[in-house]
Amino acid sequence: MIKVHLNRRSLLKYSGAAALSALAPHLALAEVKTDVPLHGLSAFGDLKYPKDFTHFDYTNPDAPKGGTFCFSPSIWILNQSPQTFNTLNGFSARGDAPPRVELCFDSLMTSALDEPDSIYGLVAESVTVSPDKRTFTFKMRPQARFHDGSPLTAHDAVFSYETLKAKGHPDLVVMMAELKEIAAVDDHTVRLTFSGNHSDRAILDIAAGIPIFSKAWYATRDFDASTLEAPLGSGAYRAGIILPGQTIEYERVADYWAKDLPVQRGSNHFDRIRIEFFRDRQPDFESFKKGDIYWRSESVAKTWATEYNFPAIQQKRVVKREFSSEKRPMMQAWALNQRREQFRDPRVREAIALCFDFEWTSKNLFYDVYKRSQSLFEKSDFRAEGKPSAEELAIIEPLRDRLPPEIFGDAVLQPASDGSGRDRNNLRRAVELITAAGYTRQNGKFADRSGKPLNVEMLIQAEVFTRSATPFINNLNAIGINATLRLVDPAQYQVRLQAFDFDMMGAAYSLGSTPTQESLQAMFGSKSAALPGSTNFAGVADPVIDALIQKVGDVRSRAELVTIMRVLDRLLRIRRDWIPNWYSANHLIAYWDMFGFKEPKPDYGFPVETLWWLDETKAKAIGKI
Repeated sequence: MIKVHLNRRSLLKYSGAAALSALAPHLALAEVKTDVPLHGLSAFGDLKYPKDFTHFDYTNPDAPKGGTFCFSPSIWILNQSPQTFNTLNGFSARGDAPPRVELCFDSLMTSALDEPDSIYGLVAESVTVSPDKRTFTFKMRPQARFHDGSPLTAHDAVFSYETLKAKGHPDLVVMMAELKEIAAVDDHTVRLTFSGNHSDRAILDIAAGIPIFSKAWYATRDFDASTLEAPLGSGAYRAGIILPGQTIEYERVADYWAKDLPVQRGSNHFDRIRIEFFRDRQPDFESFKKGDIYWRSESVAKTWATEYNFPAIQQKRVVKREFSSEKRPMMQAWALNQRREQFRDPRVREAIALCFDFEWTSKNLFYDVYKRSQSLFEKSDFRAEGKPSAEELAIIEPLRDRLPPEIFGDAVLQPASDGSGRDRNNLRRAVELITAAGYTRQNGKFADRSGKPLNVEMLIQAEVFTRSATPFINNLNAIGINATLRLVDPAQYQVRLQAFDFDMMGAAYSLGSTPTQESLQAMFGSKSAALPGSTNFAGVADPVIDALIQKVGDVRSRAELVTIMRVLDRLLRIRRDWIPNWYSANHLIAYWDMFGFKEPKPDYGFPVETLWWLDETKAKAIGKI
């Protein structure tokens, strides 16, 4: 699986479901005060933090600075890879960039990790919303600086937005599709104007999700170039040691211009954040056991259940602990690429899903650590349950003639098995579906009317996935599908994903706690299906889904959002563009006992590298200093 966030604002929260009750009253962004400078914006409801707040509650302004945090990330975005890197441009579709390169750049605003849908001023000290809610005018802080001391101005912001809108990663291009005017009013004022077809909440992702580059620095450089030259940044960290494909170290900027702002105070404690890159998980784990890596998020159930018994654990120098997951919708699933003709029939997709035996896999391979995913919005209020509610029916009925009749029944559940690994009923049903789709068996293998075999190649990028994928592949072959497993190196994997050159692949996403029209379009919208490098891996292109996504952009309360998202979930589960597989209810974390951190963790993020700090007393006690 790859772990991806749909936008940078989501990354800043580092994964989490909607904590606000769907029954509670909320104000929509449409009701925000207009023509007055605001210190923050919230999609639904009042901001938690007043204008004069000093720091976010989950940060610790008294924590010491210093030390190194060394890890191999479990979460990344856009063109980033945890296995290798060959470029420092983390906002393009080209090459493999290192995770956390975004820490080197500031944005106009930034998210609060203890609110689901609020942003506060970072480079921008205020934002003014026009009465028609189409224009947002940001007053930028005159003290904002790039790392070389040069001023960060509105002209840099305009350059960055225009460049990423034209040349950025496809997810960013989709995010800014309805941004029609980007203008510098003066050196410290930037104006963003939307077309009117945008969602009210688009500004949340755009204001907090677009990094600001130096226009002067790029005047002599090509943004499209895949380069290992560190771009000039303005964030809390800058690139230090760079060993391509092996190590990158981000150095804390001691004179960081924003270090005393309320949105930054109490974070960014480590002098160095070092990321080590491994082509496979086992060397990564061995490095952690030796103490070369200090923190680890475990994603292999067998390892978590059976291999955390090494000496440092027994000596209590390493802590093994579960942390609560974020309150955000989680999706982990396989995508079937409908750009390939054999996957366009939903009966074929359903048949493939029937061949995955979660019950056997959970018992024999996962040690019952994981839970079965049913929804593409797992762990959230957006997961549909039972039959549609009256509110959902009010959305469904006008679309009745364009929707499958199953949507009026119980929400589709993933097929349960008898746990044998070869559930005869499920496999028999899979054969019936493929036959009904027009395939016949020839020499034990399904072929279409022209004699072309029904092929399924599952693309993976790490050896560890062969363990859980092989029984699935075996079942597909057992019923007559010509199924194979294809392991490729990380660079080739990235290239093939960007070109949609695969039959089937797996991905894990943590969506925003308040999904926007733009973020959903990037993954499920028709426009993104034809956009190379987008995260619409399944090639979903359905006018009804587009219409539902449009409705997401029009909601005026969280209750409305929940209702529409549940309808979207019902339809996606019926279509089986993606096959949900499993998820972990909590973070499975191990770390060398040398850190301090504030508890409880925030509900909408888990950025340990920016919130934790080195505890020298603990580090000395375990021999790490």
